[in-house]
Amino acid sequence: MTQRVNFDAEAFEARQFKVYTHRQLDKIEAIQNLPEALRFDMRVVSQVLPFRVNEYVIDELIDWSNIPGDPVFQLTFPQRGMLKPEHFDEVAELIRRDAPTEVLKPVIERVRSELNPHPAGQMDLNLPLLDGEPLRGMQHKYRETVLFFPSQGQVCHSYCTFCFRWAQFVGDKTLKFASSEADALHRYLAEHTEVTDLLMTGGDPMVMKAKHLRLYLEGLMRRELDHVQDIRLGSKSLTFWPYRFVTDPDAEDILTLFRELTDAGKHVAFMAHFNHWREMETPICREAIRRIRASGAEIRTQAPLLNHINANADDWARMWTTQVRLGMIPYYMFVERDTGARHYFEVPLVRAFEIYRETMQQVPGLARTARGPSMSADPGKVEIQGMTEIHGEKVFVLRFIQGRNADWVQRPFFAKYDATATWLNHLEPALGESRFFYENDFDAMKLQKQALIHKAT
Repeated sequence: MTQRVNFDAEAFEARQFKVYTHRQLDKIEAIQNLPEALRFDMRVVSQVLPFRVNEYVIDELIDWSNIPGDPVFQLTFPQRGMLKPEHFDEVAELIRRDAPTEVLKPVIERVRSELNPHPAGQMDLNLPLLDGEPLRGMQHKYRETVLFFPSQGQVCHSYCTFCFRWAQFVGDKTLKFASSEADALHRYLAEHTEVTDLLMTGGDPMVMKAKHLRLYLEGLMRRELDHVQDIRLGSKSLTFWPYRFVTDPDAEDILTLFRELTDAGKHVAFMAHFNHWREMETPICREAIRRIRASGAEIRTQAPLLNHINANADDWARMWTTQVRLGMIPYYMFVERDTGARHYFEVPLVRAFEIYRETMQQVPGLARTARGPSMSADPGKVEIQGMTEIHGEKVFVLRFIQGRNADWVQRPFFAKYDATATWLNHLEPALGESRFFYENDFDAMKLQKQALIHKAT
C-alpha cells in the first residue's frame, strides 16, 4: 500500500469557491472584454444547456488571449455551434424580443427534449428494483457494476459543455435522477452478490461534504458487503477544484476516508476526468494528485474525444504521458455520446480510431493501458478495433469491452465501413448479415425490463 505522505498545505492559499451561472455570465470580468456578438451567443446557448464555472477555471486554466479557440474555454463556456442553427435562431429571437418566461420556457423544454437527454437506457433499461420498487437514484446496467447518484452530489464545481449528463443540471426534475438513501443502496448491494463494483457518480460526488460521502461509503466495510471490492469515484474535481483535497476544510477528512477504505481491503479508484493536458499543469492540481495517491487510492483517467478540445493525437499523447509521470493510469478514450451538443463535439469513428492509433504510436508502454475509442451505447461499451477488408468488403472491426450480456464481451463483430458514422446506431452489419449478433438478445432484454418496470409502477 502507498505510504501516507505529509504535504505542506500552507504552501497553498485557501480560496473561496465563487461560482458563476448563466445568470451571472455578464458579471465575469473576462467575458465583459469579449465582443458583444460572442457574449450574446453564450447567453442564448446557456438558456438551453447548463452553464456553471468557478474562478479557479477562469483565472488558472483559460488562456484569454486565445478566445474562442482555447480548449478549456470550449470545455466550460457555451458556444453558438453547440445548438443546431434552427434551435439557436428560435431561442435567440425570443431573447431579442425579451419574451416573458411563459413564452420562452416551453420552447427551451422542447429543444432540450430533442437533444436525447438520457442516452443508453439510463431512465429505464438500467433502472434496478428493490422490494419490487424502482430505485431512481441507481443504475445497474452491467452484471458486476452498480452506479449510484447521491442526491448531495448532483452538481459539479463547473460544468463541461459536452457532458452526457447535462440533463441533470437544467433544473427539470423529470430529467434528473438522484438518491439520498444510503440504506437502500446497502440493501440492494447486499441482495446482489454478483456486484463487485460500485461507481459513485453524479454530478460529482466530490462536491459532497466528507461526512455525507462517509454515510454512503463507510457501510461498504460491513461484512455482508465483502463482495463489493471496488469503489469508484467519478469526478472532475482535479480539474475544476483541486483545492478539495488540499485546503478545503474537510480535505483531510476525505483522504482519511480513502485510507480507511483501503485499509479495510477495498480497492478505491478515483476516476479522474481530464480532457486536456493543460488541466494538470497547475501546482495545486499536482498536489491534489499526490495527496489522493498517498491515501492508498489509485487514480485512473478517462475522457471523450472532442472536436474543438482534443481532436488530435499530440494532445492525447501529451495528456497520457503526463498522467503516467504523475502516477495515474490512462483508462479510456470515449466517443462523444449521442446527446446534448454532440453535433458540435463529435468526430467520425474513422478519425477517432486514427487519432487513437496515432496517439498509441507516440506514448510509452505504461500509457498504453487506455482502451478505445469506446462507445458507451445501449447494449454496452463497444470498442473500435480498426478497419480492414474481408472478401473484398471494407469493414469496421468492433468488440464489446462490456455488455449487458457478459457472453457478448470480447466477441469481435463487423460493420460496413462508413466514413461519416459517429455512433453505433449509424453502422450496419457487414458480410451479408441482416442484424448484429447481439440484437435479438438485446430486444428480448428490453421487453423483459419494460415488463418488470410496468409491473413495479
